[in-house]
Amino acid sequence: MITFLIAISALVLAYFTYGKYVEKIFEPNKKRQTPAYANQDGVDYVPMHKQKNALIQLLNIAGTGPIFGPIMGALYGPVAFLWIVLGSIFAGAVHDYLTGMISIRNRGAHIPELAGKFLGNISRHLVNAFALLLLLLVGTVFVTTPASLLHNLIDGKVALIVIILAIFAYYILSTILPIDKIIGRIYPFLGAILLIGTIAVGVALVFSDYQIPELTLANMHPGDLPIFPILFLTITCGALSGFHATQSPLISRTAQNEKQGRYIFYGMMVAEGIIAMIWAAAAMSLFDGQGLQGLISEGTASLVVNEVSMTLLGAVGGTIAVLGAVVLPITSGDTAFRAARNIIADYINLGQTKLAKRLVIAIPMFVVSYWLTTIDFNILWRYFSFANQGTAALALWIGTMYLFVKRKNYVISLVPALFITDMVLTYILYDSNLGFGLSYQAAHTGGIVMTVFITALFFWKGNKNREGKLIVDMEAPSFRGVA
Repeated sequence: MITFLIAISALVLAYFTYGKYVEKIFEPNKKRQTPAYANQDGVDYVPMHKQKNALIQLLNIAGTGPIFGPIMGALYGPVAFLWIVLGSIFAGAVHDYLTGMISIRNRGAHIPELAGKFLGNISRHLVNAFALLLLLLVGTVFVTTPASLLHNLIDGKVALIVIILAIFAYYILSTILPIDKIIGRIYPFLGAILLIGTIAVGVALVFSDYQIPELTLANMHPGDLPIFPILFLTITCGALSGFHATQSPLISRTAQNEKQGRYIFYGMMVAEGIIAMIWAAAAMSLFDGQGLQGLISEGTASLVVNEVSMTLLGAVGGTIAVLGAVVLPITSGDTAFRAARNIIADYINLGQTKLAKRLVIAIPMFVVSYWLTTIDFNILWRYFSFANQGTAALALWIGTMYLFVKRKNYVISLVPALFITDMVLTYILYDSNLGFGLSYQAAHTGGIVMTVFITALFFWKGNKNREGKLIVDMEAPSFRGVA
């Protein structure tokens, strides 16, 4: 219990301390015109209020990741708490803030365009492939997971395929219609369900007879899987997630002024960390390792969500909590496809003002995604995790380059960039299903060597950018934004 309460307190405190320090390094300018006004088009560039932007950002980034990931990470025991807290504060929130703010400074650019500008054209193409793969996987995973949650909730009274098709129908509308027509209007209601359900689970857990375990560094995974690197690719959303780098530019196109960035980007990542802590703690408290692994194997983490909710809150409260868990993936899946449409449109330079041009991109995407729903969920999650953290590493390198060229304290993003790069490379070298299947020691050695090489390339490119006086911020007229 003490570990849990300290962890929640640390996350909240970080917003007012380290978050403020990161903001000070970046130096947001309240008078600088944002893309929402400079590029206003009534579709993707639409000025929206701070609170609405923050709630949309939270719902965008918090898919089933901060629930399913921490539940699967709970298999490792309380050591997972450390990654959620430290990852959220020093990696995830820094990643989200820099990605969102750099996008604002570059007319709402998505991550492939930013990669091309700061890391070179090869990186642009690489990030474009990573981002699109990630978004398609996210969109697909976030169709199947809410569908399975709803299917369990109603005891299978409606066929799973019917629920899947209904979610797809909503995703199509939210992808092609202006952002303020569906997303901007229904998210406040969906957000209320999410917050009520999550807070209820957390409060019920604290006052229940279940014991939240205290911190230990021991690896409790029943399958004896190594903490390094697998834990850091299991718990992604809720600690550090490259998916967020694809979502933050959506809100960079609707933010009213730069000073709102800490609240919208850093603050909502902290909120996601709290959600992750609640579900990780609940999974550890209600189940032992073997029981948790068995339940996950039987029906993915959705069965754990259902069991936790009903046990702690009863039928009515449990139903609300499960609906909150359903809200999370749906409100990330819709914007995953929307972000994919924007990235493809930017990449091929196809304007999106006309509906027909949006459909040209959207229809093939949904055909591919529907096909992906036929693939085993565990395989999809494995590829999602790798693509997710690979994108996170690239996004952190972009943020580091931005700060390096501006001669600001780039260490705040360099350290997490080095760490997650090493974890991703070690994972691909070690994993026998997805990667090369090397021995544990060889994989770690290879990961370190490759990370050192990438770091050397980074500083070589950074010095060239400095010498070439790379303009890191696109010109924008001075502007008195909305407070």
